[in-house]
Amino acid sequence: MPLDTAIVGQSIPAEHHTVDARWLMAYAASLNDPNPAYMDTHANSVVGHPVFPVCVEWPVILNTRALAGSQSLTDEESARGVHAAHDLHIHAPITAGDELRTEATMIGVNAIKPGAAYTMKLTTTNQTGVVVAETYQLGIYRGVEVTGESGFSEHPPELPTRSDPTQGIRSEIFVPSGAAHTYTECAHIWNPIHTDKAVALAAGLPDIILHGTATLALAVTAVVDKHADGDPARVTRLGGRFAAMVLMPSTIVVESHRVDNVVSYHVLTDDGQTAVSAGFVCLD
Repeated sequence: MPLDTAIVGQSIPAEHHTVDARWLMAYAASLNDPNPAYMDTHANSVVGHPVFPVCVEWPVILNTRALAGSQSLTDEESARGVHAAHDLHIHAPITAGDELRTEATMIGVNAIKPGAAYTMKLTTTNQTGVVVAETYQLGIYRGVEVTGESGFSEHPPELPTRSDPTQGIRSEIFVPSGAAHTYTECAHIWNPIHTDKAVALAAGLPDIILHGTATLALAVTAVVDKHADGDPARVTRLGGRFAAMVLMPSTIVVESHRVDNVVSYHVLTDDGQTAVSAGFVCLD
């Protein structure tokens, strides 16, 4: 069944989370990132990794399947959905003790060659009403048609101008066998293709694969370490496009290059495929 453009402009009720130091530390630990900003409870200022907002966004993303227009998809068609691109704007740090509210609005649907593309906007506010993060997420239902007039209720912002990552720094990151299982539990993002081999094989995958957001977070860790003096508070925006799968165990390569306040990067698998393309991290 086609994806109905009637979902454009529709919102999902907000999800609420209490974020404590344990969750923030666990997320960083799942990335093998011991940066004191994420770990030092003695300093009483534990903050979230720049990619941590994906953790509180996940339940809302699942709930968008209940939107009128999405319900026309069969379970098999829904299973063909892939996270294609991510654009996360960080307005304020997430800190231990925050009470977060995350809501999602479907802002665009259009037909593209691979299938039905949709753009979702996710907004997370803290207990004082301050917006801490906004994400524009592109997804694709492969092989699914679109019914209705394609368009946007709100256009995503323009992406920053990028440079050539191969002209910069090369960082190698080992991804161990249990990385997806650890990330799943620490991020609270449960999708069986990342932890259950039978489900992954049934979905046509060669094995369980690492989450795209985990690959993104590993790349951002490398960028923070190499280009931001290890200070995650300098990150104001980040994103990229997801492409090749990351299997485990393997070694990924992050190539990154900074021009002014924009670090451009891409992530390569150990057989040279591009796992994340058109990557960027904006620094203040």
